[in-house]
Amino acid sequence: MKDNSKGNIINILFIIGMIVSWATYYIISKWAVDYTGSVFLTGLFLRGAAFLFLTIYIFVKKEFRQIFKVGKAGLILLLIGLLGYLLDLFANLGFSHGTVSTGTVLLKLDVLMANFVSVIIIKERLFLSDWISTIIMIIGVVLVLDIDFSSLSFNWYDLFFILSAMAVTTNAFVIKFTQKRYKVNQDIIGYYNNFVVMLLFLFTALISGDISTISSLKAPYWFYLLILLGGLSQGLIYVFYYRNLRVYEVWKVKLFLLFIPIVSSVIGLFAFGETFSWMKISGIIVILTGSVGILLRGKINHKKIQPVVPLSVPSTEDNKESNNDESPPPAENLKEN
Repeated sequence: MKDNSKGNIINILFIIGMIVSWATYYIISKWAVDYTGSVFLTGLFLRGAAFLFLTIYIFVKKEFRQIFKVGKAGLILLLIGLLGYLLDLFANLGFSHGTVSTGTVLLKLDVLMANFVSVIIIKERLFLSDWISTIIMIIGVVLVLDIDFSSLSFNWYDLFFILSAMAVTTNAFVIKFTQKRYKVNQDIIGYYNNFVVMLLFLFTALISGDISTISSLKAPYWFYLLILLGGLSQGLIYVFYYRNLRVYEVWKVKLFLLFIPIVSSVIGLFAFGETFSWMKISGIIVILTGSVGILLRGKINHKKIQPVVPLSVPSTEDNKESNNDESPPPAENLKEN
């Protein structure tokens, strides 16, 4: 029981860490793009800072040598990095042509995409209540983000948002496949991902000419402090997110990420003096309602599959034989709940 309780606490901390890290990264990333006026420079700065922190992290964990021992998984790690870059690129292209409200809605399609891939390709079982609760949570996210539906429109360039959602979904499943098939350390996967994305942002910054604006960028010291904080948040995303992908199904991790707007709103309240409208409050309630539905469904199914313990007390001889044949209980009961 103590091991299970400890495992539950660790799982919860990793989920909270993932959500908070992602929310912090989104806020700093948006602010940095507005300040520099360049998506490519912002990506380069943040990934460069993350590269610094991740290098220190794997050195402390004595994992640096594993970077050069990925074997057959090398090409897949490059693919993960490419997908990581494309999901950012497509989203930014969409926002540069389309509206924020349309993009915000379409980017949430990655949650439904993960559900479909889980059912059709991975052959995981999702119940009707899972689908209903997922849709409820997405509606809650839309309410929290306070989207202006009057500006909601659909044009050809909105396909970039859908492509970004597809890249996010594909990347999650490829990461989980790499962890399971090739047994690659999750920290090494994150290190490769960040390094490839950083190089691609450097390349596009050179091609676009944005790199030349660095010399004229006279930023105050707090700009660089925020960049470091954003890089740290990105590095922690790799630590928390990849660990959760290893432990949980992809579709469940995607549902955890729907709590990001709630955390972002709380950060905005305390850090920037933003107010909580009734729309946001109702959205938070809707998100929590959807998550409770999935949690209750999981608890009910868990009870249904519990083994029946016989009421009869075995004899001493039976106890001896059963002790000799006893196998250790599974260590990952928490993964599916």
